[in-house]
Amino acid sequence: MAVGFRFRDFVPEDQPEKGFESLFKLFMQLVTITSGDVGEALQWLNELDKQYGLTDDNYGMGNFIDDLKKKGYIDENEQEKGEFKITPKTEQGIRKSALEEIFGKLKKSSTGNHRTPHTGQGDEQSTDLREFRFGDSLESIQMTESIRNAQLNHGMEGDNFMLTEGDLEVRENEHKSQTSTVLMIDISHSMILYGEDRITPAKKVAMALAELVKQKYPKDFLDVIVFGNDAWQIEVKDLPYLQVGPYHTNTVAGLELAMDLLRKRKTPNKQIFMITDGKPTCLKEGNGYYKNSFGLDRKVVNKTLNLAAAARRVKIPITTFMITSDPYLQKFVEEFTEVNQGKAYYSGLKGLGHLVFEDYKKNRRKTL
Repeated sequence: MAVGFRFRDFVPEDQPEKGFESLFKLFMQLVTITSGDVGEALQWLNELDKQYGLTDDNYGMGNFIDDLKKKGYIDENEQEKGEFKITPKTEQGIRKSALEEIFGKLKKSSTGNHRTPHTGQGDEQSTDLREFRFGDSLESIQMTESIRNAQLNHGMEGDNFMLTEGDLEVRENEHKSQTSTVLMIDISHSMILYGEDRITPAKKVAMALAELVKQKYPKDFLDVIVFGNDAWQIEVKDLPYLQVGPYHTNTVAGLELAMDLLRKRKTPNKQIFMITDGKPTCLKEGNGYYKNSFGLDRKVVNKTLNLAAAARRVKIPITTFMITSDPYLQKFVEEFTEVNQGKAYYSGLKGLGHLVFEDYKKNRRKTL
C-alpha cells in the first residue's frame, strides 16, 4: 500500500459569527479603557466597525445598542438624555472578564475560606476520624463507624447490643480562617506617562483580584484604596471608573492608610495587594509635599522600605503587582518585597495573562 500526502488549495477558516457576543467582548474592553464612558466606548467601536467590518446588514451597531439596553448592561442617563451609563451588572461583568483574562489559568477550588493546618470545630468536614471527646457535638458522631467499633469491641449476644463512649468516633472539621485584604491602586501621572497606558492593565488586575476575593473567599473583608499625592478609600464598584490624576506617587500614604484599615479588622490573617508601576516619588510633610520624580529618591525610598519592614513585623505580607518592565523599577520592587518577605508579580503591558511570580519568603519564582 503506497503512503503519501495529498495537497489541495488552502481555504481559510470562516470568519467568526457576527452579532451581540462578538461586539460585547470588544465593548467590555473599550469601556474599561474609557473608564466607564459608554459614549466614548461606542465611538471607538464604530471606528473599529468601519475598519474591520464587525457588523453587517443583519446586525448593525444600532441593534447592538438596543440589545445592551434590553439586557440591562447600559441605562440612559436621567440628567443627560441621549447619554448612557453602565449598570451594576456591567460593572460585575467587567470584573469577571478581568478575572478570566488574568487568573484564567488558576485551578478551580471550592468556594469558601483559606485553609489552615488545624482541625477542630470548624465549618467543613475533613476525611479524618478520631475518638469522641467531651464537648463534641452529637452531629459529628459517625454512627456507622461507631456501631462497627461496638461490634468488634463487645460482640453480639442475642438481642443485646452494647455501645460505650469508647466506641464512638467523630469526623474532624477543618478550621477555616478569614482574611482581611486591602487592595492599593496607584493612580499617579506616571501610569500614563510617555504614551504608555498603565492604568488600564492596573484596573484589570484590581478588578480581577476584587472578583477573585468576592467569588472564592466570600467571608473575607476587602477594602480598596487609591494613592497619588495622598491616599483615600473607594468602593469595589468604582474600579471601572478609575482615572489617573495629576499626582505624584505617595506609596507611603497608601501603605499607612492600608495598615490603619487592617488594624481595625479583627481577623487573624491580614494582607495588602499593591498595584503600581513601582516608583514612589512623594511624601506628605506637614501641610505640604516632598516630591522628586527624577529617579528613585533616597529619602522617599527609605521611608517606603521602613513601612514594608513595619508591615512584616506585624505579620502583614504585601503582594506587589508591577505594571511595567523597567529594570530599575523592578529592582526597587525586588528590594521592597525582600524587606517585607512578601510576594511580587511582574507583568509587561502587552499580556496580563503572562505574569512572573516571585515569593521571597519561600525563595520561589515561576511564570503563570
